[in-house]
Amino acid sequence: MNKHDQDFLKQQNRLTVFQIIKKEQPVSRASIAKRTGMSATTISRIISEFIEERLVQETEEQTSTGRGRKSTLVRLRDHAILSIGVELDQSQVLVGIVDVLGHIVCRCCFSRTTEDDADATMTSISVHINELIEQHGIDRTRIVGIGVGLPGIIDIDSGTVQFSVQLGWKNVNLTTRLEELTGFKTVVDNELKLKALAEQRNGSAYGSERTVLLGFGNGVGSALILQGEIYRGATNSAGEIGHTTMDPDGMICDCGKAGCLQTYITIPSLLAEASKAHPVRNIEELFKARAEGKRWACYLIDRALAYMAITINNVATTYNPDSIILSGEFLDKFPEVYEEIIDLCYTRYIWEPIRDSFTIVTSELHEDGVLIGSGLAAQDRFFILH
Repeated sequence: MNKHDQDFLKQQNRLTVFQIIKKEQPVSRASIAKRTGMSATTISRIISEFIEERLVQETEEQTSTGRGRKSTLVRLRDHAILSIGVELDQSQVLVGIVDVLGHIVCRCCFSRTTEDDADATMTSISVHINELIEQHGIDRTRIVGIGVGLPGIIDIDSGTVQFSVQLGWKNVNLTTRLEELTGFKTVVDNELKLKALAEQRNGSAYGSERTVLLGFGNGVGSALILQGEIYRGATNSAGEIGHTTMDPDGMICDCGKAGCLQTYITIPSLLAEASKAHPVRNIEELFKARAEGKRWACYLIDRALAYMAITINNVATTYNPDSIILSGEFLDKFPEVYEEIIDLCYTRYIWEPIRDSFTIVTSELHEDGVLIGSGLAAQDRFFILH
């Protein structure tokens, strides 16, 4: 094994041990060694590094049985490290401080317009980060980095937004500029991938081995988590199901193709279609019209829910997950449609041989998912590089 491979293995081992401590604390060294298959020497070395870095502490505590001598167990130090999570969307930006357990310590939100270019947006994020730190008396030395989640195709190695329809950005490097403005190391990734990571670590997919998260809202996308790791594909574009073709003779998508899935499901597409029949300002008005029995509104929403159920079946047959998480503005605003989607899945669309092989759940973290996931991604980067 060459030095590069050895260094990578050491980094992954550190991250693995830290995740086990975080999930199972207080935990013994022997238990960690058993869980990971690493030698007692390796575990001792890693924990000694963590103690020296003031990330964990050892305590003598009674075992869960309450019998025998007290054992020396390892647990995290409170607020041992912090990170900054950022969710960047078309019309607003969320900024929060995330602790090592994935809890949001404090947060703020500010609006942005389509006229705000990348540099103006990064400057505003930097200003709000500094304000958040000062207002809440956060120790800057404990902050290990920034994570940014946004819609689009991201080159995570360079921190470049290769393409984002919602933001109107192409080949924009965010990492370099945000690091210049804040002094914190920065990682940028697709928002749904980060939300899926948060749900697997802290939410409705905790303990899952193979999870797919689906996002229905201003866009349509998915993310796959395999044994705790984000599946990215060759170019980090795995999961862009919004641009799978549903009807080659269908409506023209923003991407230039005809009949993309997202032309039938996204909120902007639904509003554009609805406006052909009746002026509609927002999705709430469309649902109100449906509740009043307006045929055009019933047709559009019923069709969207059917395509969501079809998407669930397509994802289930493709990836064979143990769980599928439904998330996004559509379900956050109208949670009652969850039961309608489930009914469509099991009465019409789920392929019979797999219908009992997975669960369909809603997001547990809701609007906090991307913020938490981006903060955890920044922490992961810290542990891999240190």
